[in-house]
Amino acid sequence: MPGYRSPIASGLAGVCPRCGQGKLLQGFLKPAPACSNCGLDFHAEETGDGPIAFVILIWGAIVMGFAFWAEFTFNPPYWLFVVLLIPITLGGGALLMRPAKSVLMALQLHHRAGEGDG
Repeated sequence: MPGYRSPIASGLAGVCPRCGQGKLLQGFLKPAPACSNCGLDFHAEETGDGPIAFVILIWGAIVMGFAFWAEFTFNPPYWLFVVLLIPITLGGGALLMRPAKSVLMALQLHHRAGEGDG
């Protein structure tokens, strides 16, 4: 589409897919109402909790796979799992949520997807 940047690249950068300048999110996960540079309306493209659910499910499966592998390979003490896996699970999930939400918003804006469009 003319005038639009790659939705994946702009989503990962957290910037407007049209101009590449304004921020997609204000705060941690709250979408900005519009681009501060070109005025593109972001309000209609609310993704809800969809990207967050995917991050939690996928990251949880990766961490649990690692935990099972470590348990059966090394048999470490349980306190080590608590000390390592809780921060890894929470920190990794938190780090992945913002880019996931931004990418999905940018993809919706790029494809002009709206609620109930089929």
